[in-house]
Amino acid sequence: MLSEHHDIDHEFPEYHQKLEALLAQDPEFAALVKQHDALDDEIRELEERGQPISDENMEALKFRRAELKDRIYARLRQD
Repeated sequence: MLSEHHDIDHEFPEYHQKLEALLAQDPEFAALVKQHDALDDEIRELEERGQPISDENMEALKFRRAELKDRIYARLRQD
């Protein structure tokens, strides 16, 4: 959906407390979340403004966002 937020806290509200703890304790995890959320912002901006970008490039950005999300989710499910 156009302009829908996909930041990690919105994607996994059931893990909010664990997310906050990992962000505070694990710099590598925090960097993953930061990359994901920055990429999500970039994708939303491109969609909202109709910036000239090929479908292939947009799909590559979305694929990268999904990869980051999968890695973050796997980490949230640990322990």
